Amino acid sequence: MAADTGDLGPAFTYDLTELKKVDPALVHYREAEPLATGLEEPRGLALAADGAVLVAGDTKVRVLRDGKAAAEITAGGPVHCVAAGADGRIYVGLKDRVAVFDASGKRTAAWEPLGDRAYLTGLAAAADDVFAADAGGRVLHRFDKAGKTLARIGEEDKAKHAPGLVIPSPYFDVALGPEGMLWITNPGRRHVECYTYDGTFRFGWGKASVKIDGFCGCCNPTHLAIDANSRFVTSEKGLPRVKVYGPEGDFVCVVAPPAAFADGTTGLDLAVGDDGRILVLDPHRRQVRTFVKKSET
Repeated sequence: MAADTGDLGPAFTYDLTELKKVDPALVHYREAEPLATGLEEPRGLALAADGAVLVAGDTKVRVLRDGKAAAEITAGGPVHCVAAGADGRIYVGLKDRVAVFDASGKRTAAWEPLGDRAYLTGLAAAADDVFAADAGGRVLHRFDKAGKTLARIGEEDKAKHAPGLVIPSPYFDVALGPEGMLWITNPGRRHVECYTYDGTFRFGWGKASVKIDGFCGCCNPTHLAIDANSRFVTSEKGLPRVKVYGPEGDFVCVVAPPAAFADGTTGLDLAVGDDGRILVLDPHRRQVRTFVKKSET
């Protein structure tokens, strides 16, 4: 598939066909049985503390256990993202606000709207804090468990060494690291960045490149997860692919190459199980696809 470059001429035309090819030696995962979501527009993915798979989409969150739908939470509006707390609470991101449900699916709270520009695309729940990635507002909101705003993270701030977020499209994600550290995507900079809970920038990694170890296009990576060994799992659009990077941001391997996805696939949300399996939400197939190490059964 050749990219359309308008009237710039053949010198500016690049062919994505070759870029879709990945050395098989770099692909360290194989696909296991996928899970059907039963949703028309699945958008968000999370794992509950008890291992249940939570899939957000349409106007609900579907709870999958043992590969089957076990429960359903009705959110009352289009759902964009979801996160699960260790205490069983489920946090659901609508366009401009967060709703909270208990483990049985009963709504317990609906937090205040975040404004007309808000467009929530990612959530993460820590022991005492909840973080909401707001692609529209270009900020990460930090809340306490009652929904009170504690900090706005990621905005340009020289005192906190924060370079500012560049988010050209509605993809912005957050993941929790160890010892009170936050990791977010800064897709317009093709970066993954680390912040403290008060919003101080620590460091970032990533580079703009069509090569397998970089992030291509205008705004990648789109989604982020962190495994038990502090390794990063990332997904991209344009050239849809899922990769693993080490704790310092060094490229490790490919989970799923572009050939694993239909052309134009976007919204590959991610989750990592305690057993190391990587879950990838595939909106085109309306599935949660499971990838395991090739050495595993």
